[in-house]
Amino acid sequence: GRTVIHGAACEPEVSDLADCLNAMGARINGQGSPRLEIEGVDELHGTTHRVIPDRIEAGTYLVAGALTGGRVRVTGCRPEHLFALLDHLAQARIPIEIGPDWVQSNERGGSSGPALPAPPRATDVTTHAYPGFPTDLQAQWMTLMCLADGISLIEEQIYPDRYMHVAELVRLGARLRRVGTRTIVEGLGASDGRRARLSGAPVTASDLRASAALVLAGLVATGSTEVHRVYHIDRGYERIEDRLNALGARIRRVRD
Repeated sequence: GRTVIHGAACEPEVSDLADCLNAMGARINGQGSPRLEIEGVDELHGTTHRVIPDRIEAGTYLVAGALTGGRVRVTGCRPEHLFALLDHLAQARIPIEIGPDWVQSNERGGSSGPALPAPPRATDVTTHAYPGFPTDLQAQWMTLMCLADGISLIEEQIYPDRYMHVAELVRLGARLRRVGTRTIVEGLGASDGRRARLSGAPVTASDLRASAALVLAGLVATGSTEVHRVYHIDRGYERIEDRLNALGARIRRVRD
């Protein structure tokens, strides 16, 4: 028979799954739209399928480059899946280069020397379903805005209570205030030269993306930052400490 799914997610991962199932003999139409039509088949057969790159992992590393002011090239990604993030990075004055299967966050100079790159411009974000700004990059973006020049507003429309990382960023010296589904971020990167820094401290991760955001915050905090309950991070990142260390970070995983 025929099945119609209304309100289906439009994310690339859903389309990729449908493409794989179709290659196995399924009959699915409407990928990338909120309406999927499925015609039942008697059986599926084997196929070979390459899963699409993880756009959230790619976006996290691009935000890491934007935070530190360094040059980070993410290869093997699909830039067309990252347009919402890339648009906001451009608004924040982060220099970006885009290739057919790579995106690069470039270095940016600052008046305070190489240790303090020019602060990003405060840029508001509201999370939406794809192709809008992804909720899975909200925590990382908030960390970036903690160093921005100016005040930004972050609104979470997918998971209204996805702000467990706010209190932990405050422990590091961030200036954040939550108002309902919004968080007001007062950036530390004043353009008049009176800039502040995040300061290392023990923090606790509550979920996967909060873990990533706190690790990124530790990259730019003075001193040492300890992120506890970091086991969450392994659900979404493959050896994140090794990859960041290869870029110059100093991260060590300690077993409790």
